[in-house]
Amino acid sequence: MNNAKVMHTWLLLKSTYALVPVLLGLDKCFLGMIVNWAKYVSPLIAENMQLLALPQFLMIVGIIEIIAGIAVWFYPRLGAYVIIAWMGLIILNLATMNTYYDIIARDIVIAIGALALAWLSEAIEA
Repeated sequence: MNNAKVMHTWLLLKSTYALVPVLLGLDKCFLGMIVNWAKYVSPLIAENMQLLALPQFLMIVGIIEIIAGIAVWFYPRLGAYVIIAWMGLIILNLATMNTYYDIIARDIVIAIGALALAWLSEAIEA
């Protein structure tokens, strides 16, 4: 096994899974430049938000993503599992809309990549 390639792969995954959630979270909180994030919120969720308006909900989602990205950077194994769980919730949200199957497929791949990061982190920590 080439340890340098393993470490480079781990660092690439760690950096990606730390940086991207932070950037997307910031976009949800403050910018909205990437996409209209509200269109991805299931009507089931939107209808059941008693005390929150959609912009506040998206800000909370963004903050969670920022925290998840920071967790990946400082605690890659734990953070990766947080990303996996988060992607699972996103997949469930999109599945209730009976659309966006391309995004569901992409999010499954993202979760699998996060699992690879978790496993690599565990192997490196051992």
